[in-house]
Amino acid sequence: MWEQLEIEYKNLLTKAEFKKLQSFFSICNDEFLTQENDYFDTPEFALKKMGCALRIRYKSGTYEMTLKEPREVGLLETNEMIKERERILFLKENIFPSGSIKNKLKQLGIPVEKVVHFGTLKTLRAEIPYAGGLLVLDKSYYLNKEDFEVEYEVDDPKYVENFHKLLETLQIPQRKTDNKVQRFYKEMIKRV
Repeated sequence: MWEQLEIEYKNLLTKAEFKKLQSFFSICNDEFLTQENDYFDTPEFALKKMGCALRIRYKSGTYEMTLKEPREVGLLETNEMIKERERILFLKENIFPSGSIKNKLKQLGIPVEKVVHFGTLKTLRAEIPYAGGLLVLDKSYYLNKEDFEVEYEVDDPKYVENFHKLLETLQIPQRKTDNKVQRFYKEMIKRV
């Protein structure tokens, strides 16, 4: 188990803006890696109501469970590796993997036996170091929808100006952008 403070800035992109950024940074298509995120909450969205999110990410042959909790600046991420078998038991039999995240959810008053799988989001991701942080280009697929975004991950919010200048330089408008799980849930609710 490990924890980290996630400070990131995001901006939704059009497909053309995504291609513009890809070209600007000379990112080849084969540099994008695939990851899949399974999202979880209670049927009443108890985690969402607290500003939290729970996912299992499959990337490069490994499974990582992450709980995100809001902080004054950014999100506190609690991460732990789980085995494929634990993921399958959770998805199919609702047996929550033992560990720090299960304990944290109990401390938050979330009944782990009520936590259910809401769906999967697949992302093609490219990451490059950029101006004191990490720039991430994501193309995501979920619920028959495709979207594009750029993220800028930093250790200190003072670097946000670097992100704004990049968008300005490439004439990409700044857009209020929900995180992936919020976009996923909004799309899911539209379809109900």
